[in-house]
Amino acid sequence: MNACPICPRTTDDGLHLCPLHAAELRGWLAELPRQARLLAEFVTPTAQPAQGRLGGTGRATAPIPVDLRVLVLLGPGRYDAIGPDDDGTAPIAAVLGAWAGHIAYHYPAAARDPYGTAYTQPCAQARPVRGESITGWCTWLTAYLPFALTLPVAAELHRALESLVYRVRDITHAVPHRHPMTAPCPSCDTFALVRTDGQWGVSCTFCGHHMEPEAYDQHTAAVLHAHQAADDAPESRLDKIPT
Repeated sequence: MNACPICPRTTDDGLHLCPLHAAELRGWLAELPRQARLLAEFVTPTAQPAQGRLGGTGRATAPIPVDLRVLVLLGPGRYDAIGPDDDGTAPIAAVLGAWAGHIAYHYPAAARDPYGTAYTQPCAQARPVRGESITGWCTWLTAYLPFALTLPVAAELHRALESLVYRVRDITHAVPHRHPMTAPCPSCDTFALVRTDGQWGVSCTFCGHHMEPEAYDQHTAAVLHAHQAADDAPESRLDKIPT
């Protein structure tokens, strides 16, 4: 196991992110298409132009009907996955598409030449089945995420998507809900386990411990069994000393 480059937790063999941050990536890729649909609602003008007075010397002007940040996020553009630091203006589809292309370049593709010789080479490009849209890129990245987690740039992918998601949430104010769980954390024993909408698994908000749903169910059953056993045990009694 290796240390996660984002936190002190360890990663599974061959992976470059711990289960918690890998789950965050999956959650963000599921969240972004929904956030994009919310952003699209901001594009519809809601303010009507002010009415000018007849015979006046002034001219009626209309306020900007849409946040320019929305147009940038939903519009076309370019982005370099491995390049200078992001200045916070890259469109959603450009960020996702650039990372898909970078991952595809490292993905080994088997092929044969006209003479029947087999060889392996990087993929030429990423081709999302659902088109080069936000939904299409998120679907592609989710499918190839197990491979992406084996690449040393997995932490950079996490940072890029984290920055992108927070830019979007700053406009939509739509934040996934956290649902408290009933069992205490098996690592720190606090009642801080939560399940976050769109994310796979259960995490502790106090110590960061992450559990798969099956592991949490087993942990809950063990805690319940321990409490039931304690309730069924006879109370300890001191024998009275006869006088």
